[in-house]
Amino acid sequence: PGTEERREGHAGLTWQVLRNRVAIGLHLGGGLTPADVRALTLASPVRGAGQTRGRPTKLFIPANGSAHARQTPIAPWAGELLQHWLQVRAELRIPGEFLFPATRTGKAWSKQSHYAATRALLTSAGLQNDEGGTFRLRHTFALRQLRRGTPPEEVAAWMGVEPAVMERYRGVASEPADVV
Repeated sequence: PGTEERREGHAGLTWQVLRNRVAIGLHLGGGLTPADVRALTLASPVRGAGQTRGRPTKLFIPANGSAHARQTPIAPWAGELLQHWLQVRAELRIPGEFLFPATRTGKAWSKQSHYAATRALLTSAGLQNDEGGTFRLRHTFALRQLRRGTPPEEVAAWMGVEPAVMERYRGVASEPADVV
């Protein structure tokens, strides 16, 4: 997504592979948990204005399990992927309210099926099974935000966790010290 050439590169993918890639993109580009990704609906993408060309810039994540509803920003590249997925999903006329359905009939994506799909994609990308999977991508999102100077309370709200959880990133997110 982004250029016509990139969009055509996705033309040879099955809709499931595209769905899986976009889901992975939201784990990394939005800090979402697997449960968050499976709970997203067609009403979840929040489109931006101005220079975003109408692509999603945020996601509304509905309450699921013990997690409260919230909004989180997504990286511009993740918004481009999501916009492309929405277009493909509409062209295929996949029914239902789930943003990432398991089937062409709109059935909900199960925990096991989502795990297997994302695990296979991460493994094919060279990330081994012992490297944390989609939660490692979520942690990367948090670290990137903290290194950009985003207040920990804000990152915690985006991720749907208590602000105290951000303490675990303190040593990793700080800038390296000069050694004299």
